[in-house]
Amino acid sequence: MSHPPAAVPTGPSPTGPARTGPSPTGPARGGPTPTGPSPTGPARTDPNPAGPTPTGPTPTGPTPTGPSPTGPTTILVTGGCGFIASHLVRALVRRGDRVVNLDALTYAGDPARLADVEGAPNYVFVRADIADAEAVERALATHRPQVVVNAAAESHVDRSILDPGPFLRTNVVGTEVLLRAAQRHGVARFVQVSTDEVYGDLEDDEPATEASPLRPSSPYAASKAAADLLCLAYHRTYGLPVVVVRSTNNYGPYQFPEKLIPLVILNALVGRDVPVYGDGLQRRDWLYVEDNCAALLLVLDRGTPGTVYNVGTGEERTNREVVAAVCDLVAHRTGRDPAAVGALIRSVPDRPGHDRRYALRTDRVRFELGWAPRVAFLEGLARTVDWYLDNAAWLTRASGGQFAEYYDAVYRRRWGRDA
Repeated sequence: MSHPPAAVPTGPSPTGPARTGPSPTGPARGGPTPTGPSPTGPARTDPNPAGPTPTGPTPTGPTPTGPSPTGPTTILVTGGCGFIASHLVRALVRRGDRVVNLDALTYAGDPARLADVEGAPNYVFVRADIADAEAVERALATHRPQVVVNAAAESHVDRSILDPGPFLRTNVVGTEVLLRAAQRHGVARFVQVSTDEVYGDLEDDEPATEASPLRPSSPYAASKAAADLLCLAYHRTYGLPVVVVRSTNNYGPYQFPEKLIPLVILNALVGRDVPVYGDGLQRRDWLYVEDNCAALLLVLDRGTPGTVYNVGTGEERTNREVVAAVCDLVAHRTGRDPAAVGALIRSVPDRPGHDRRYALRTDRVRFELGWAPRVAFLEGLARTVDWYLDNAAWLTRASGGQFAEYYDAVYRRRWGRDA
């Protein structure tokens, strides 16, 4: 656990054959998709700086819902070089909207995620911080978007425990700056991208509906809850046509390796201990990023102003089940011994305030907008593992710098408390 991040092997595994097979967005490659220990979980609870362009195939993205019947719409997406928003930007560009990507390019923002649309005539990049009121005003005055999608956020719970300050600045102050600018410029729709974590720990409760109380546990979740309430207040007070989307845990290609699934892939590849907080029985709903973007497109096009939409699969898995399934997939894809890779899993001290369970009711987005997830968990997991194996150079680059400092603070020095 105390070793610094290492380079991801790019060649065949020394213990097994090289990987073969088709694109990660198609059928699974070399070897069967493992079933793993209880991979499907229990029954459903609800009807960085720019670098080299990744060499693997581009993610396919969600199925576009089609351009506006009145012609292309100008959509400003904040944080568009981040994980979820980059997939959304790609989908919007492909369906013909004019997209303005406003991103500060913090440690987790990487223009390489959008290299395939960089030269598109309907794509514009603006480097700016959403908490910079003058920069935001210039962007809206120059590009005059009809829609703003606020996906810019500090989003990692662990980092919010180490230092809450950036979360308050970006997630709360930045959101209010955007809301004021959107109000001044008469934006026709403001989509706030949020999280299921605002509902807090539901270990002994029913899944949260959009009307459930907000009980955030971490500084990150509290900052997102504050931002959501600001958005809804702007709708009620000023009539700004706001919609809020709260999704469950996303996963897929291009996710920064501080998050659970890419972290497990990284450590399994380099033979480093795979950390699992506490007993590993925390339960989460895992949503493939393209399915979440399909929901965002529907909400953007047809969501009711002043409304919150929960988005999730309704299936829950423990963190330990997810980690075991990822390790099994990495072993099969690289020709390694599954038992040896699985033996890397280690329990580590739990993080402060760790919620035991998140769960959502998603009736509204399903019945009002007709959304449903298309990518089953094991299929999405196979696509994800294959993408990281095909883009080992991107993973190696992402796992240096600030990631190395974060990893040391959390896993070696116990949240920065040990010297």
